[in-house]
Amino acid sequence: MEHAYWRRVWSFRAFYLMLLPGVVYYIIYKYVPIYGLIIAFKDYDILEGIVKSPWADPWYNHFQEFYESPYFSQLLGNTVLISLYKIIFGMIPPIALAILLNECRHKWLKSIVQTLSYMPHFLSWVIIYGILVVLLSENSGIVNRWIMEAGGESIPFLSSTEWFRSVLVGSDIWQNMGWGAIIYLAAMAGIDPTLYEAARVDGASRMRMIWQITLPGIRNVIVLLLILRLGQMLDAGFDQIYIMYNVHVYPVADILDTWVFRTGLEQWNFSLASAVGLFKSLIGLVLVLGSNRLARRWGESIW
Repeated sequence: MEHAYWRRVWSFRAFYLMLLPGVVYYIIYKYVPIYGLIIAFKDYDILEGIVKSPWADPWYNHFQEFYESPYFSQLLGNTVLISLYKIIFGMIPPIALAILLNECRHKWLKSIVQTLSYMPHFLSWVIIYGILVVLLSENSGIVNRWIMEAGGESIPFLSSTEWFRSVLVGSDIWQNMGWGAIIYLAAMAGIDPTLYEAARVDGASRMRMIWQITLPGIRNVIVLLLILRLGQMLDAGFDQIYIMYNVHVYPVADILDTWVFRTGLEQWNFSLASAVGLFKSLIGLVLVLGSNRLARRWGESIW
């Protein structure tokens, strides 16, 4: 029995060989660094190294320091709210775009729209922020020029606590909508076309087929992506926020990652940074397990 098992493994050696680089990558860059988490429980000294650095007294000292920080509730609230906004308002546009592209009967138009919609995904947040400055700058932005020409007053979109989260969420949707639509289009391609043919014979309209066939056909992909997004609830988008925020919007834009970068890494407090990172990872694990268990009740889950 064992000999037959290894013979079967050997028959797929080409596939395992192609899989090897990915496995090695994850071992080196994802699993080996887990050892460094112990500095969250130490008073880490970069000159002493991980092993020789003394243990924190008490062991939860850095977690307590973070919890007792006067900014803890604000940081956690901002992180959760921004993530929720991105999930709630960012789930529907890719699905809607994918449905529109799937229903489009002109291939040339579909190709153009699809290409233009996923191009922003390859732009860095530095470039996107430059575009936003040109559009939304309070003094010279194109949008504010239109508002003032219409008789209104300029709006500080990038430095106002009332508008900044909307700019964050809107720019995130714009960047990722086209890329997300590709995933849903791939899922729609796997739907049995005979279902649509049968629906047409029964006289179903396009909207009825979308509601009864297309959406149920991609439900498992929607649930999968939702679970993955929930697992990253405390990753509200460090790159985007760090590039776009300023001192005027700290009350609504400062998140866990940006605070850790300022107080943990810039001040060389690596133990505090690791403690917050471990805290985020544990919360993310709980959210993934909980959302997967909830999804299983609907007949959809990752495992």
